[in-house]
Amino acid sequence: MKPTRKKISGQQATTAKGPNCTVPYRPGISPELDAWFTAFYIENHLDPFTHPEHAAPPEQVRFMVYMEEDERYYPCSNRTFEAIMCRKKSRFLTQKYREVLKRIMRLIEAQIENKNERKFLETLIKIKYDHEIRDQIMIPSRLEKRLLMIFLNRIQIDDPYLHEKALRNHRMHRALHSNAFKMAMNHVEKAHFTLAPRTLNGMRELADYLEVSRLIAVTGERSLWESELVVNNTENDYLKLFDRKFYGNGVRPLMKFLGIAGNGKSEASAPGKMILWLANEAGEVIVDLAIIRYLTKMGHKVVIAFKEGSLFTKVDYADVYSDDVLRQELEGALLITEKDLSKNDLVRKIKSDYDIFAISDGTRENLNLLLASTTFARTFKEVDGVISRGENQKRRLFDTHFQFTQDIFNVSADRHGKVRISHKPRHPAVIKFSHADLEKKARSIIEQMTDAKKRGMTIVFYSGIIGSVPGKIKTAKKTMSVFIQYLKEHSAMTFIINPSEYFKPGMDADDLMYMWEIVQRSGLIDIWRFQTYEDIAQAFKILKTKVPPEWVGKDATFSTGCTKEMKTALTVQNDHPELQIIGPSHEKFMRRAEYGIGKMYDRRLSEVY
Repeated sequence: MKPTRKKISGQQATTAKGPNCTVPYRPGISPELDAWFTAFYIENHLDPFTHPEHAAPPEQVRFMVYMEEDERYYPCSNRTFEAIMCRKKSRFLTQKYREVLKRIMRLIEAQIENKNERKFLETLIKIKYDHEIRDQIMIPSRLEKRLLMIFLNRIQIDDPYLHEKALRNHRMHRALHSNAFKMAMNHVEKAHFTLAPRTLNGMRELADYLEVSRLIAVTGERSLWESELVVNNTENDYLKLFDRKFYGNGVRPLMKFLGIAGNGKSEASAPGKMILWLANEAGEVIVDLAIIRYLTKMGHKVVIAFKEGSLFTKVDYADVYSDDVLRQELEGALLITEKDLSKNDLVRKIKSDYDIFAISDGTRENLNLLLASTTFARTFKEVDGVISRGENQKRRLFDTHFQFTQDIFNVSADRHGKVRISHKPRHPAVIKFSHADLEKKARSIIEQMTDAKKRGMTIVFYSGIIGSVPGKIKTAKKTMSVFIQYLKEHSAMTFIINPSEYFKPGMDADDLMYMWEIVQRSGLIDIWRFQTYEDIAQAFKILKTKVPPEWVGKDATFSTGCTKEMKTALTVQNDHPELQIIGPSHEKFMRRAEYGIGKMYDRRLSEVY
């Protein structure tokens, strides 16, 4: 029986054999299937409720993945997920599991010389392997990580591939700095002159296109970092390599994204992009960095993400410090070690004079957005596009129905050494507020305040609860607007700022705090009023309704945002002593410390609601 297709929530879903195998999955199909779906997350240690110290909550995942309201992201291909959900022995999964076992066994064979110790580890791994694959509920990459960690913990070696990775980086560095390669990179064919644009900007673009294209072509030649034979490569060898054509739906979109269409028609004044670059293998990362350095010359900024820890020959964050070649190539880059940067702190770093930034993605897998660090998730959200590397990353990003909050590109080599460039546009419904957008909104508000000030009006900023009562944003906005209208009707010559009027769908708490801090530090506020319970009660009275139980006794001190704003108000008052602060005393603003990631309320309230 051929698979049938049906539409679910605006997306095409493939229904495999049997009623229980659906992609995308939606809860409510059956209690048994829902239980298996939940068990899938628990067994893979991907459930934020049972493994909150590891798995990201849905709010953080939404920084990266666009999901329907009843949808839940899973970090594997549709084919893998479908095989797991069918709850039948799958040839596909069995083959993937066997490939994992073979890689671990090869590692043991290469690293352990003592025969008895080797036999012990092989047996131990096989016992754990048989246990984990019994129900075929494990994602192969999660199985691989568990088996790998057993091996690493047993032999007490942080990175068994440390020497191999260093050797690969050295080979690639030597190749890129050879006279033959430099001559090939500077080589110009007569055909280039016949196609050359008639403007200087066009010629610069053509030069950028040629250089970037040649470096991308190099990423397809694995022998450059895997073999010693390339030391004999000639200029002609590299020119032949440069002649390899790219293919895939992402060739033109990527070049357009980088501003080098190669036809002399790109806008020379187009602003530089902020790019997240997902590093892959040792050796090829040296080519990546050559491309990245050239992109920064063109005006782009790049955040390059490494693995958190060792994963075979993948380049990881420890290599940034221990590998001489990699450390040299990253000289002048800003190394970000914090795992949970806030938006404000991240934007401050991004807006610095640095052009290249290095972070860890927080994982020991090819790509697992459910286990990524907060810093990685926020970076993903802030950039203009993501460039991923290699076939493994491509499977996670492209062999799935999920769409993302950014344009995703993938550059990978096929088995013939040809480079394939793939593109997955960001979901059209994604609402994105860049720091530039938020700064523009802030400046617009400041202009209104300045104009009101010139007309002799008193500027009042009203801080109140908007998202601090989970699920009650609409009520919070309504009560705040009703009360501020009441204030306007009873106060002459006042310009009262109602933050709820500027809240837009898609904004998270840090977006709002970033925007409002710019306004609040403008020095234009005369009175900073913090919401009291009396304000809330008056608003419900105006609405001719009783105060709901969840609002009884609430005031600005209940709000995480207001707590942060009180701290800001006190620092602003130091610079502007004439500022009046009205509302609960600042000593009472102690309960709410920090947002839950992506939430509008204190992280501790997650356990309550």
